[in-house]
Amino acid sequence: MRRADADKHYRCDKLLERAGALRANTALQLFDRLLAEGLVEMEERRDPQRRDWPPHSLRFIDPAALRRALALPEPDALRRQWDQTRQNTFALPQLDAARSTLDELPPKTALDRLQLLAALQRWHDEQRHRGQATRRDFAWFARADTKKITDTEWRWLAESVDLAAFGIAAHAPLLLISANISLNGPAGPLALGALPGFIGLPPQAVQAITRIDHPPRLWRVVENRSAFEKAAAARAADEAVLWLPGYPPGWWVDAVSHLLALAPAPLAIACDPDPDGIAIALHAARLWEQTAQAWSPWRMGAEELRGLAHRRPLGERDHGLLAALRAQTLPAELAALAEAMLELGEKGEQESLFW
Repeated sequence: MRRADADKHYRCDKLLERAGALRANTALQLFDRLLAEGLVEMEERRDPQRRDWPPHSLRFIDPAALRRALALPEPDALRRQWDQTRQNTFALPQLDAARSTLDELPPKTALDRLQLLAALQRWHDEQRHRGQATRRDFAWFARADTKKITDTEWRWLAESVDLAAFGIAAHAPLLLISANISLNGPAGPLALGALPGFIGLPPQAVQAITRIDHPPRLWRVVENRSAFEKAAAARAADEAVLWLPGYPPGWWVDAVSHLLALAPAPLAIACDPDPDGIAIALHAARLWEQTAQAWSPWRMGAEELRGLAHRRPLGERDHGLLAALRAQTLPAELAALAEAMLELGEKGEQESLFW
C-alpha cells in the first residue's frame, strides 16, 4: 500500500511470497476482504490442473484514499516536500554550501539533514556558538533527544561544516597551549614550562587565571593539529603556541581574549594555504587587532603553496570565498597567496609545511 499505483496490477503470488508461509492464509483472507469492500478488483485465472480459479493479480481502485484511511504518507510526499524546501537558503555560507550537496540524496535523508542544518542556523542565531557544548547538547537542541542524531549524520556534519566554529565538540573543549609561562589563579601557580610538550586547559580554567608570569614575546597560532604539535615541539623558549580548531569557536575566542588581556604580545598565525585558511587567519587576528597588537601570517605565503608536493583543485565555494576575500584589503602575504591560488587553480594544506 505504501507505493501502490492505481494503474498497476500486483501479482498475488508475489504478494503471498512477501507475506511468508506463516501469513499466507491471512493474506488470502485480506484479498477477499478488500474485494468484498470494493477496494480492489481481482483477476482470476483458471488452473487447468486443479480446475479452479485462484486469484492471479489485484489492482487497488483508489490507493490514495486507502492510504489516507491507514494514515500512510503518499509515496511522493517526501519528494514534494524536498522540492518545496530545497531552495531555502541559509544566512551562514558554510551551511548553504552543505545544503547544496543534498540534492543527490533520497528525499527523506535530505530532509533529515536539512533539518540539522536549520538547527545549526538557529543555534548560531541564538548565540549558542559563543559558548561550549557537547554533541549531546546539540542533539537535544535539534531533536529533543540526546541520541537522535545518528553516527552517520554526525560524520556527515563533521565533514560538511566546522562544528568547532559552532562551539560543538564531541566532549568538553580544551585550549591546547605550549609555553614556558606561569599561570596564576585562586588555587596557586601552574608552571607550563615544567611540563613537556603541550597541555590542554578547559575554558573555565583559563577564565580563572588572574596573572601570567614570564609572558611570551610572541604568540604563535596554528590551525592544523599535527602542525601545531610540530610547532609546539620546535618553539623558542620565549614563545607560546596555541592550537586553533578551524574557524575560532566562541569558547576559544573568549579564552584567548583573556590570555591576551593578561599577556599582550604580537601574533604569528599559520593556517592552511587555502581560501578558508585566509578567512580563519583574518578572523583570529581580530583578537590581536582589538588589543592593538601587531600580527602577521606565518608559513602562508605564495611560495609555500607552490612548493607543496600535493595540492587540490579549487571548488566552486573556494572561488566564491576568494572573490569575497580579494574584495577586502588583505595583508600583502595573504593577498599574494590568494593570487597564487587563482593562478594555479589549486589550494593546499599546511601539515606538510611543518615536516
